[in-house]
Amino acid sequence: MTTTNTMPGAKDVVVIGAGFAGLSAAVALASKGFRVVVLEGKPALGGRAYSFSDAETGDFVDNGQHVLMGCYSETLDFIEQIGARDKLVFQEDLEIEMLAGAGRSARLRTSRLPGPLHMSGALLGYGHLTTRERVAAMRAGFKLLAMRRRGELKNLTVSELMDRLGQSENARQCFWYPISVATLNDEPESSSAELLAEVLKRAFFSRRRDSAFVYSRVGLSDLYCTGAKQFIERAGGAVETRATVEMLEPGEGGRIQSVRLRGGRRIEASNFIAAVPAPQLMRLLPENAVANNFFARLAGLSSSPIICAHVWFDREITDSPFVGFIDTTTQWMFNKRRIFSERGEQHPGYLSFVISGARKLIDLGNDELIAIVMRDLKRMIPAAAEANVVKWLVLKEKQATMAPDLSSHELRPTVETPIPNFFLAGDWIQTGLPATIESAVIAGRAAANAIVSRAGG
Repeated sequence: MTTTNTMPGAKDVVVIGAGFAGLSAAVALASKGFRVVVLEGKPALGGRAYSFSDAETGDFVDNGQHVLMGCYSETLDFIEQIGARDKLVFQEDLEIEMLAGAGRSARLRTSRLPGPLHMSGALLGYGHLTTRERVAAMRAGFKLLAMRRRGELKNLTVSELMDRLGQSENARQCFWYPISVATLNDEPESSSAELLAEVLKRAFFSRRRDSAFVYSRVGLSDLYCTGAKQFIERAGGAVETRATVEMLEPGEGGRIQSVRLRGGRRIEASNFIAAVPAPQLMRLLPENAVANNFFARLAGLSSSPIICAHVWFDREITDSPFVGFIDTTTQWMFNKRRIFSERGEQHPGYLSFVISGARKLIDLGNDELIAIVMRDLKRMIPAAAEANVVKWLVLKEKQATMAPDLSSHELRPTVETPIPNFFLAGDWIQTGLPATIESAVIAGRAAANAIVSRAGG
């Protein structure tokens, strides 16, 4: 790697962006003997999946409540590769409490049957659906898989799919739509049925262990950023923060020759990976590349926001670790004290709330947002009215994920680009999955594999 005009070695790679995609790509390359420099413009690693320590409580706070699943094979392999597998907690039996109002609770609890029959057991015991709706939902699941195999979902939204499957409004609101919004991060009326089907196939209609929820014992940044950085540096690479890339500089033969950083520093390499969101990528490209249809169409990609509210109470409100809210603005509640009970924090009531696809709310003030969350909480769990709020924090990710609408899904690019030594990574790259952590890692590793193949590895 060099900051001069001298031609670099064939195994020098610059990776722009240090989230899951960038770091998994860099680790994959470092494990193959490549010398990698990772450049992150922010003061800390993690991209759009990071955590920080709250000074008052000592708790780690994730910018959004990220949950892994047993089907995240690439992500779990990456975490094991960097020596962080022991930082994960596996909830082997999927169990989600769903609240439709005070005293109206039902649980989606998988049975001990092998997959995918374990999900049939969960549906048969789900009290928010009538007996007829439960049977109809099971039949709909098998019909959905058949439609997926035949390629019949490509131009359908989730709500249109529900019409085709004959699902009642109650079944949609109590079962299908909560899963869709949680995994796709947008409204069912615009979200891709193809993406939902892929999630359901991998997470719920495969092996029993694939549906397990997987939580991190530590903050997200400690889970993967620290270990990845150490792995890359042990292999002779470097990971820099506050290293803002301003431009990809073209060279001979239509290749990228170097990156120019804020302050004027230049770094040359044989290959480059951009693991940043599409809008940031467009600002980095050479002027002649922006006009190329491969890159120009990326301007049509839309994004979807997420709001996460963290609230500390003076007492415990519920003993359920993970709760879904039905027919409220707030969709999910995570009981941090139950999920991370072994940490033994002093404050008993630390809850995290998630609102996905929050376009209509993202510009509201934090006071207004916390009022909405508290109203929803008291409606679902009246005991919350007796508790005092010690502290609250609202975090907004305005461009949290690529929107899962039909148009954006169609526009997603491949990791390989028309520029022979330039590759893309990120959760928004075409992986067949929605914009999840698993999608980011799949894309990161695919970009790394493309470089290894190009170098004759």
